[in-house]
Amino acid sequence: MQILGIDIGGTGVKGAPVETTQGVLLAERLRLPTPKPSTPRAVADVVAEITRHFGWKARAGCGFPGVVRNGVVLTAANVSKKWIGVAADTLLKETTGCDFVPMNDADAAGVAEMRFGAGRGKKGVVLVLTLGTGIGSALCLDGKLVPNVELGRLEIDGRIAEKWASAIVRDDEELSWKQWGARLNTYLERVHSYFWPELIILGGGGSKKFEKFAPYLTLDCPIVPATLRNQAGIIGAALHAADAS
Repeated sequence: MQILGIDIGGTGVKGAPVETTQGVLLAERLRLPTPKPSTPRAVADVVAEITRHFGWKARAGCGFPGVVRNGVVLTAANVSKKWIGVAADTLLKETTGCDFVPMNDADAAGVAEMRFGAGRGKKGVVLVLTLGTGIGSALCLDGKLVPNVELGRLEIDGRIAEKWASAIVRDDEELSWKQWGARLNTYLERVHSYFWPELIILGGGGSKKFEKFAPYLTLDCPIVPATLRNQAGIIGAALHAADAS
């Protein structure tokens, strides 16, 4: 089955058609900047541009940076708060003409990594964390997703975790790999104490240089880089849409 996957992020909107039985992109992904302000209509117009680029008219999946339940956005951490309460499935269909199945963006990455990536075949509790503009999280049990687990919003010493330990914070504050690794390790210790996962998978743009900060992660739990990297959100969104058909 071929499904268009879209990954909406705080800095970019990415998309590509996906072959869902193998979890591979069928064309080079298109990445466009997330509009500022990132209002629902403005972002939907960017999504429409991606669907036109691929000549897409059929079902599509979409990862969104926030809690999504039954197609409705309930939180919006790194995009306009005007998204809250918006029926994303309806808006995207009206804008693109395609039937969209939206979900949390980190959940999309988690679905992809568990089915075709670093979590493939793993049993027990697996935590997938995406390090980017924020920190996204996907919690899986025996390969099945527990949706909308928002661990990037945890408070650590009075600070929102993703405002202190995300990949973009490392860039903005010009932190060394050792400094950022120490922050990330503190965060991982906290989430580990809540869920005691058998495996933690680190994805998103911040995982590209895993070897640079891995030596500073001292948690007593296997931690591995995602294998699908920045394609995971696109692939997972498409898989979710295919499963919902």
